[in-house]
Amino acid sequence: MIFGNAKGGTPLMQAVQTAGIDLPLKALVWQDASNETWLAWNDPAWIAARHGLAGAEAVAGKLAALLDEVGKAATA
Repeated sequence: MIFGNAKGGTPLMQAVQTAGIDLPLKALVWQDASNETWLAWNDPAWIAARHGLAGAEAVAGKLAALLDEVGKAATA
């Protein structure tokens, strides 16, 4: 699954162009051999650190909280 917000992601990619490799955000959904479904994504704080996005901590925190909510709702 690929999702994003141009209003939020574009300034990050303009600040550090390499962030474009990780934006828009992606989530992976898969089912294992036991028919259990999994959902995973990269932590936005890790993405910010990876690309040296100084000052992006608040945005990364909000994105992480949103992803956590979505993940819990999707797997409940």
